[in-house]
Parts: sequence; structure tokens; C-alpha cells
Amino acid sequence: MLMGEYLLFEVGLALGIIATAGLLASRLRFSIVPILIIAGMAVGPHAPHIGMLDFRFIESAPLINFMGRLGVLFLLFYLGLEFSVGRLIKAGRSIFIGGTIYMVINFTLGIAFPLLWGWPLREVLVVAGITTISSSAIVAKLIADLKRAVRPETEMILGLMMFQDVFVAIYLSIVSGLVLTGTTSTINVIQSTSLSLGFMIGFIILGRKLLNQINCLLNIPSDEVFMLVLFAMLVLVAGFSETIHVAEAIGALLVGLVLAETEHSERIEHLVVPFRDFFGALFFFSFGLSIDPLALTGAFWPALGAVGITIVGNFISGLLAGRKSGYSHRASTNVGLTIISRGEFSIILANLAKAGGLLPILQPFAALYVLILAIIGPLLTKESKWIYSKMARIFKWPPLKDTDKLRQRSLTQ
Repeated sequence: MLMGEYLLFEVGLALGIIATAGLLASRLRFSIVPILIIAGMAVGPHAPHIGMLDFRFIESAPLINFMGRLGVLFLLFYLGLEFSVGRLIKAGRSIFIGGTIYMVINFTLGIAFPLLWGWPLREVLVVAGITTISSSAIVAKLIADLKRAVRPETEMILGLMMFQDVFVAIYLSIVSGLVLTGTTSTINVIQSTSLSLGFMIGFIILGRKLLNQINCLLNIPSDEVFMLVLFAMLVLVAGFSETIHVAEAIGALLVGLVLAETEHSERIEHLVVPFRDFFGALFFFSFGLSIDPLALTGAFWPALGAVGITIVGNFISGLLAGRKSGYSHRASTNVGLTIISRGEFSIILANLAKAGGLLPILQPFAALYVLILAIIGPLLTKESKWIYSKMARIFKWPPLKDTDKLRQRSLTQ
């Protein structure tokens, strides 16, 4: 048989599995992320081969992995489109203080945990990133599914997501330079960090200066040509950032940040969403394919410990951030429970660690960690009312019926 004869069939089989996972998630009204990861793990390299049904995806693996990489680009590109410096400034002092509280608590725990396990510096930095950043995709889906968009604390939750996006841009640029160059010397770390930050800041400044020219360039009536130009910009910038040892995800995020300021941002967002969802699903599925389920046992205790620390750290930081910003105990509890889920950024860092040749345990650790929190996070969010009623009895908080009141304070000043 010719090489690649079953390539199209294998890709179709993979898409069939992904579609089935999507249908299952929809029926269960549950996040698709853990189901996609489990599906990928179930049909990975150790899956059975029954006639034409080769669930190992040997021939199609490179193509699936490449489409998964495109999923990373679209996920980060869309996050860039959603982010607005103007919105963050408008949200005011409360979100800045709340975001700082969240980052200090969770990043400190994220650094301390791998240090206790005796992991090297680069691994510690990767794990700190994995355990600090919430999944914007899962959080946004939870808010929509539970119809909480109108609740007062949702502005704080979205503000924390934006605050984390800023942290992601800076942190990923620093860590990617450190991991991909493979250096631990102070001078080289400073050089790689300076290059990453310089590229990021320079790109944003250049993008703002050329905003009028970009608006003119994208003034294209045809959606087909518009998307070709858009995707060319996305992949070229992401590819260039990779050549200078800056993670490709940063390049995608930067393109989104720049295009978010254009007059075409709504059109771009409308056209990109289907690609984000399609390639994003392939991203989570391909990540599952890369994980050997038998290797998860070695990462069980580190992942379980990280899950416990994350739940405690997120709940405390969310509660403190909410209360500091004037929210009720109930609303602040909702903040802490809604931001627990982990997803795309944790997986991006795990893949970055693999590309940089770091400890092999980081891949199964991230997979198990994301999988557990992607399941527990939505459950805790959904049962936040019950959790609050129990916590209120212990800490003598106001009764449940009185907790939806928000102290009169404008969060836009």
C-alpha cells in the first residue's frame, strides 16, 4: 500500500471522535475540554488496531498535531481580540487590586509547590504558570451556560480574566525565551527576556502607529480575501516569533491585541470563532493523543497536590479580591469558585516544556492536572450556592437570601 493511503480516513475518524465528544459534552451540559483530552488519551499510541480502524493515528498524527498547533494560534489570537487596555483601565482600581491579590497568592503557591518536589528552575517556572492561569474558554462557557452574565460579580471575573491575559503575555514571553534557549545563566536569561519583551512591546507600539494603514489594508469587501489576509498575518507573525525563540502563541496573541484596536475587530471576531472552535477542539484532542495513560500514574500525586493547592488558592484569592472590591460574601464566593478551571494556557506551557526538553513528567502532570480541574471546576461553580450556604454557617457570613446585594460602588470609576 502507498504511504498515506489511509491518511484522509484517519483524519475523518479523528474528526468523528471529536464530534462524538462534542455531542456528549452538549448532552451532559459539561465542558468539552476534559472529554476531548480523555478521547485523545483513549485512542492514542496504545489504542487497538482493528482492520481499517487504526485508532493509533500513526500516519495522520503529524497532520493532527499541526492542526492542533493552529488551534493554539486561534485560541490565543481570540484572547487578544477580547482583550482591551481601555476596558481594563475603565474597570478601575478594583480590578487591578483584585488581580494583584489573585496573582500574588496563586503564583506564590505555584512557585512553592514544585520547589517542594525538588524540581529544577525552568520546570518550577513552567509549573507556576500551569497552576496560576485560569482557562478563559471554560470560564466564559460556564458564565454563559449558568446564565450568570447579568450577575454583579461577573464583571470582576471578566476583569480577572483580562488581568491574567496581561500576565500571560508577559510571563509566556519570559518563560518561552528561557525554556526554548535552554540557558540558565543570568546574562543569557536577561538577554532572552529582553528580546521577548522587546519584541512584544515593539510589536504593539508598531501596530498602534500603523493602525490607519492596517484599517485600510483590511478594508476588503470579500470575506474570502479578508480571511486569507488575516490568517496570513496570524501565521507569519507566529512563525517569526518562533524563529526568535518566542513562543508562537505570543505572536498570535500580539496579532489579536493589535487587531482588537481596529475598526474591523467585530468582523474579525465573527469570522474567527468557527476556526477557533474547530482547531481548538483539535488542540485539546491532539494533546490527549500525546499522553500515555500508563504514564499518568507517575504524575498522580504531584497533580493531585497541585489541584488541592489550586482550589484553596483560587477560592481564597477570589474571596479576598471580591470583598476588597466591595462585593458580598456570596458574590465573592462565586468569583473564587468560577475561576478554578484550568485549560488552554496550562497545556500550551506543557507543550513548551516538551519542546524545550524539560522533565518528561510535566506532560502527564499537566494533562492530569487540567483534566481533574476541568471536571471539578464546573461542578464547584454550578454548586456555588450550596457551598456558600455551608461556608456561611462556619464563618458566620450573612444568610443566603441577603448575599446578592452589592455595596453601592461604581466599578467603572
